[in-house]
Amino acid sequence: MQNMDDYSESDIRSKYIDPAIKKAGWKESYIIREHQYTDGQIQVVGKSHKRGKTKFVDYLLSYPAYNPIAIIEAKKHKFPAGTGMQQGLKYAEDLQVPYVFTSNGDSFMFHNRLAKTGEIEKVISMDDFPSPEALYSQYIKESKINDTEKEIINTPYHFSYGDKHPRYYQVNAINNTIKAFANGQKHIMFVMATGTGKTYTAFQIIWRLIKSKKVNKVLYLVDRNILADQPMQDDFRKFGNEAVKLTRKEWQDPTGISAYKVYVGLYQQLFGENNENEKLFKNFKPDFFDLIIIDEAHRGSANANSNWREILDYFAGENSDTKVIGMTATPKETKDANLGYFGEPVYEYSLKQGIQDGFLAPYKVIRVGLDKDLLGYRPTKGKLDANGRIIEDREYNQKDYDRNIVLGQRTDAVAKFVSDFMKKNNERFDKTIVFGEDIDHADRLRRAFVNENPDLVNQDSRYVMKITGDDQEGKNQLDNFEDNESKYPTIVTTSQLLRTGVNVKNVKIIVLDTNINSMTEFKQIIGRGTRLNPNFGKFYFTIIDFRNVTRLFSDEEFDGTPIDTEEVTKDNVPIENTTDDSDTESHSTNDSDENLDQNIDPDNNYKYVVNDVHVQILNSQTYYYDNNGKLITENIVDYSKRNVLGEFPQLHDFINAWNSADKKAALIKTMENNGLFIDEIRKEKEYAELDDFDLIVHLAYDQPALTKQERINNVKKQGLLFKYKDQAREVIKTLLEKYQDPGIHIEDLESPQLLDTPQFKPLGGKIKIIKEFGGKKKYNQVIKDLTDNLFTIKQ
Repeated sequence: MQNMDDYSESDIRSKYIDPAIKKAGWKESYIIREHQYTDGQIQVVGKSHKRGKTKFVDYLLSYPAYNPIAIIEAKKHKFPAGTGMQQGLKYAEDLQVPYVFTSNGDSFMFHNRLAKTGEIEKVISMDDFPSPEALYSQYIKESKINDTEKEIINTPYHFSYGDKHPRYYQVNAINNTIKAFANGQKHIMFVMATGTGKTYTAFQIIWRLIKSKKVNKVLYLVDRNILADQPMQDDFRKFGNEAVKLTRKEWQDPTGISAYKVYVGLYQQLFGENNENEKLFKNFKPDFFDLIIIDEAHRGSANANSNWREILDYFAGENSDTKVIGMTATPKETKDANLGYFGEPVYEYSLKQGIQDGFLAPYKVIRVGLDKDLLGYRPTKGKLDANGRIIEDREYNQKDYDRNIVLGQRTDAVAKFVSDFMKKNNERFDKTIVFGEDIDHADRLRRAFVNENPDLVNQDSRYVMKITGDDQEGKNQLDNFEDNESKYPTIVTTSQLLRTGVNVKNVKIIVLDTNINSMTEFKQIIGRGTRLNPNFGKFYFTIIDFRNVTRLFSDEEFDGTPIDTEEVTKDNVPIENTTDDSDTESHSTNDSDENLDQNIDPDNNYKYVVNDVHVQILNSQTYYYDNNGKLITENIVDYSKRNVLGEFPQLHDFINAWNSADKKAALIKTMENNGLFIDEIRKEKEYAELDDFDLIVHLAYDQPALTKQERINNVKKQGLLFKYKDQAREVIKTLLEKYQDPGIHIEDLESPQLLDTPQFKPLGGKIKIIKEFGGKKKYNQVIKDLTDNLFTIKQ
């Protein structure tokens, strides 16, 4: 009979934990085994990328469905029952699970995260695992869940065949919002980074509140037509004929639409088309809606002086029972905006978390220095611009360009650098958004990119397009730009229009040639690139920065807890206006028709145009996103070396880990997940013929690298072959001979599949060879002995 200490974790789960929880009444529908809740961060260096390690729990127990209530971590029998507790508690914190169990097959260790006093952690027998009902009852009592929240918890999510299931952070946002709702909180906000599914999260919240009969009518309020159409075509479609997108006509006369439950509207339609003083929303009774959900609640939506606030005060005023839920990708603005109105978010899921979990695309940044940006430009006294006007004699810098003064050759230099980058990297059909200062700048950028790419423009004039609020032809192509299957438009220049709301999953390049000081606006623009799209080859995106805007990545406000300093004004908050029944969009100050005159900037100041000043690139530097969310400037070798040393600072640390590893390949895989790019490094001549072990010790610790033949000779000198006789010795000799083949590395030696190759047929093949060694376990021990001797180093 097999010793229990020899059982793997999988054996412990199947032989001991599964029977224990089934005996306690846990049905399969309540259990998710090996629940992977992250995808693993995508690491990018150069043009290479790989997935990091994922997070998963051995068991996730839910009761009722999608109400995570407990996790179980299994460990081998040779370890104490509580060995995995610290690991389990970290997972429980991520998943917001109240109860954690660990087990080695002998007993369970139970940790109660809800307990404030008394016995927080205790041992229970395998026969005493709590039933779903008992654990749920304990959860309801200890969480002090009221009847309203209990009813919502017991209301299932919407699922139909083929539906996506909510990710862990979406479940957290839903549950935290519902708890706040059930506890009577009137103003509720949750924060989720762009691309993490706020609309889907909102849909499930609305679904459960309606189905539990806690609300009857919901107003889903947006400020962009596209933000109304997308949910109606996707998630909200599941409401069937209970959901409606309102037009201005229906705001003017709501008669006949009282039967709906979900109303999707644009806040611009709530006012008169030609008369801002006409309050169309007042055609609805103040108590018509039970719940208002505001999409993109960061744009001054709760500002005390805004139109949004007037609407909120009408439908959800101080004496009203109507509740308001705000969703935003931008945490904590000012006390006059969302922070002051909603209070602290009930849940936050940041861009950094999304990237580290592998749900969002990481980025690399190319910062480009233009000589006139770095050194400034001062005209000679009396110099005339292209329109014959004397240029004010002062020094102009980066903040002035394309706002107070236009350097024509600067625009050309930007277009040339980006176009050359796309050509050099075979990325000419990668969807690209170029952000300029205003419509005039966007138009000049379009022209410069056309001139840099005549071959592709001649194939299709849509290769380069300007998409701004004033250009209907450009806006007509927005759907094609969002379409993964559509090649054109490819390069799009814009000012304000594409900063928010658009869902172009396959944007791979974002070009910043505009001054941005608003953290809110910066995060919105970066959000255009963060959506992953692996089916179309998008695992990361590139930011090409000509204005040092990406300095904001290092600002504590970007992904930390912001200081309440940013003022929301017309200059730093993009506002999209809808002005007619067809929902045609005109846009903010910078994108209005009055700015089409190229010599007028948004503040109606004269804009000098200078076309005879040479502008050139002085430098460019590429930065990569590392495991800690920092931008670093390293090549693939240096990057990998740093990650190896971060895990094993000294050679002896690595050797100890190497010698204690049952499978060397498993250790190497872990190191690869943590940023070691072995396959890419091997493409460099110096490392091409090295095995994994020698590559690591040579790369990280400057040890001399041995060839395969030198390592084999060392094994023979140590007399390892004489430990084995006859057939076994022949197998070892053949393994060493096979190891010399190009492309054969340690993971091949450790895999029994190598015994299926022709060289081993005369020795009986895989099944016979393993049997003659006394079984798989003993064969694996022989291989470990071989690799321990083959891959060793004098310290």
